[in-house]
Amino acid sequence: MTDFTRFDNATIEEVGSGFMMKIFYVFIALALVSVGISYAGKTFGRAIALAGHTDDTTIQGVVIDSEMIAVPANMIRFAKDRRSGEANRLDLYLSWPRLQGYSQDERALFNHAGADNRIIFASFEPRSMPRDMSNRLTPIYRLLIEEPGEMVEAGLVAHRFIKASGYGDEMLIVDPTRFVAPFVARCLTGAEADTALAPCERDIDVGANLSLRYRFPRALLDDWKALDAGMREFAARVLQPAG
Repeated sequence: MTDFTRFDNATIEEVGSGFMMKIFYVFIALALVSVGISYAGKTFGRAIALAGHTDDTTIQGVVIDSEMIAVPANMIRFAKDRRSGEANRLDLYLSWPRLQGYSQDERALFNHAGADNRIIFASFEPRSMPRDMSNRLTPIYRLLIEEPGEMVEAGLVAHRFIKASGYGDEMLIVDPTRFVAPFVARCLTGAEADTALAPCERDIDVGANLSLRYRFPRALLDDWKALDAGMREFAARVLQPAG
């Protein structure tokens, strides 16, 4: 005679065991999904928080016209350029006065989230002119500006450009005390200057055949001597022969 009670109990135990295993696998799957979501959230959340910046300080060697610029990735402005290799130009951004790249400590500064504006935008590129800005003052700029100028920040003199110059919305800022290689910069005026993050621009010859063009907030003209010396020292520090 068949023991139906025993059969039913065995069947129930087998079904119950299978059901519990399915529940176990479901919990494992949910746990893995949870870990995945957590990892993705941290990864993508960090990417969103960085907003195109990076705090990676790995040194990248970028070669322009046979000269290498060795800088950490967090100084390189655009993500596509954060790699070693050859390039036609390298765009950087630096905090003043430390001349450092992006960091979590200065996140608000690099995101222009407050009134504190101390970011310098710098570009290394091959020289396109035989003279840098200082050496263009006498042979070129003197023919394009109005005299006399007006005294502005830190002993500097600002000159308006004549209408035919093509620099109608800019002023030439000059250090009148240094006649060999004076500090010379161009600064935007009017409404454009009020909205620009870095309305002033200067370029200097660096290395064997490169130009360093840097744009900066007008407020930094108050410290123009340290600014110019700092940018020259920075260029000398990061430039090295290719190879």
